[in-house]
This record gives sequence, C-alpha cells and structure tokens, in this order.
Amino acid sequence: MSVVEQYARAHIVTDEDIQEDPGAIPVVLRYDPDADPRAVRIDLPGTHEWTFSRSLLEQGLRAPAGSGDVRVWPCGRVQAVVEFHSAQGVSVVQFESKTLARFLRRTYTATPVAH
Repeated sequence: MSVVEQYARAHIVTDEDIQEDPGAIPVVLRYDPDADPRAVRIDLPGTHEWTFSRSLLEQGLRAPAGSGDVRVWPCGRVQAVVEFHSAQGVSVVQFESKTLARFLRRTYTATPVAH
C-alpha cells in the first residue's frame, strides 16, 4: 500500500482583529495506510500536525461531525471547516470541500474500506 500525500491551500479563520488577510497557507494532507489505515493527517505550517479518523473527515464534508479534539463541518456549498483544539487554543482552518473530497478518494484508492 502506498502513502497518499496531497498539498493544499487553506485559510486560517480567526476572531482576532487583523489588519489584512494573511491569505491561503500551504497545508499537507497525508494518509499512510501502513501507519494506520483508519487515520489521516493534516500538517499545518510550523509544528502543527493533527492525526484523526478518516471517516470523521468524510462525515464532516456532509454534516457537522466531531471526535475529541477535531471537528469538521461543511460551510456553504464549496467550503469545509476543520477545527482543532489543543492546550494552546483552537485553530479553525477552512478548505475547499473538493480538495478534501479528492484527497479522500485517493486514500480509498490506496486502501479500500474494511467492512
């Protein structure tokens, strides 16, 4: 089985008073079936790395879903939001839904869902 790695762009959503939009940030979406066939990883710039259930990501593209420190929900017709909770606070990251859906399709091609 092969590792699936996809580079994407996302927006950090914040309540802070920012003078200008920082724009899209580079994000790495990663799936390693040898490490854990049920998990995906999102690497944000810096040292932020989140591993969570692949099914949570899939469910969150259709309706609000959450598990532990990660929540995912659709935002309008073309966006999805992934919210990460840690001791340092909350990071809210907005993606294009089609980017996450494409990544998920590639993970299922790499290793089908076990029934």
